[in-house]
Amino acid sequence: MDERARIRMNDDEVDAFLREGRKLQLATINPDGTPHLVTMYYALLDGRVAFWTYRAAQKARNLDRDPRTTCLVEAGDGYFDLRGVQITGLARRIDDLADVAEVGRAISHQLPDRGPGRSTEEYVQRAARKRVAYVVEPTRVVSWDHRKLAGAPQAAP
Repeated sequence: MDERARIRMNDDEVDAFLREGRKLQLATINPDGTPHLVTMYYALLDGRVAFWTYRAAQKARNLDRDPRTTCLVEAGDGYFDLRGVQITGLARRIDDLADVAEVGRAISHQLPDRGPGRSTEEYVQRAARKRVAYVVEPTRVVSWDHRKLAGAPQAAP
């Protein structure tokens, strides 16, 4: 078996890894063809990466013009700890306020405290009015888990 095949995550491992994460790197395409790369909080909805952003944000304008995107979720510092999932696909825009709020709610449950006297629901309802959400429909998923390499130190359970 080649090394690439040995470090590939299976579907269950990919799902578990994505459920552990909170942030991803989102790449979109600027009007001049250059990449636009930002860090976004995300959630999984029906097994798909979902995120929200302000309607006027550059990433939203880019995705509305060209829905192609690549997302990267990664973890690990040392070489034998590196893990990651790269999802290439098409971002489907969500405008319905209730659906935007659902995405925001799923993301907000993973975020640090909103501050004194601010409930998650209050934040979501207020923020959703200014935002759109996107769900990434994958066309290609690439994964790696260097902990699977022969001789890699095993992390404690």
